[in-house]
Amino acid sequence: MPKRTALITGGAGFIGSHLLEAVIAEGWEAVVVDDLSTGQARHVPDEASLEVVDLTDRDALDRTIDAARPSVIFHLGAQASVTVSVSNPTRDCEVNVLGTMNVLEAATRHGAQVIFTSTGGALYGNAAPIPTPEGFIPAPISPYGASKWAAEAYLVTWREANRLPHTVCRLGNVYGPRQSPHGEAGVVAILSHRLWRREPPTLFGFGKPTRDYVHVHDVTRALLASVGTAGTFNISAGVETNVVQILQALQDAAGTTLTPELAPLRSGELERSCLDPGHAAEQLGWRVEVNLQQGIEQTYRTLSEQFEADALSPDAR
Repeated sequence: MPKRTALITGGAGFIGSHLLEAVIAEGWEAVVVDDLSTGQARHVPDEASLEVVDLTDRDALDRTIDAARPSVIFHLGAQASVTVSVSNPTRDCEVNVLGTMNVLEAATRHGAQVIFTSTGGALYGNAAPIPTPEGFIPAPISPYGASKWAAEAYLVTWREANRLPHTVCRLGNVYGPRQSPHGEAGVVAILSHRLWRREPPTLFGFGKPTRDYVHVHDVTRALLASVGTAGTFNISAGVETNVVQILQALQDAAGTTLTPELAPLRSGELERSCLDPGHAAEQLGWRVEVNLQQGIEQTYRTLSEQFEADALSPDAR
């Protein structure tokens, strides 16, 4: 019996590479589509094929998906920086909206389910109830959040028109091994890198902003659990944690007592975010497995090893 094929956009990135490993372990054929703007080719094992394609290049994307003939497309590829979306909203829209439409059109030709990773906090906005259920009407405060909401709308429209079980997974603040400390996304990785270098970290929002942290292992499990099930699901722990608490857990793991520098929030960033994961528990049978304290400790150890290796070979990709 031939293997099923999963195509993963953004599969050379942080979350995508973990999902790729899990898909291969499940016995799937795996194809990665990534423009390598933030992803790294070294994260794609020999068991998978890597196609370097920009999601906005419809012809190249069509050729790749038509050749792969996937039964499931995990659509993780995105412009994921809030600050970049503020400075260049056109590019953000092109990648996150037009790119998603390109994926949906190709998926329709092959009857493939699309499992789309959206955002939780950036989508719902500052006025959302805490914890936020999926039924709350989004009110994004950044172009990034707006582009993800628009992409969701296209996915739902294509799902209804073509009767395919497309799925939206609205992710909390994902952390874990391989997360990049560069850019403004990924506070755990950013703070870990500063502590590893023994440099005072900067806490934006004066350390007060809260997020709902979920380990990449649990996110991977949720995405796999979504295969064959249509719907929109918050993928999160349902626990509100501020940045000061995250820094303290990382300082404990690093054995440091550095005094942070405090700064105001950057444009487009939220003050509070916490998602209600109850629907995912009911429909997908999914709940978080990784405790935040243990996950932070394990992540710091792994990231420190990554930083050390990268320092010895800074051009490795």
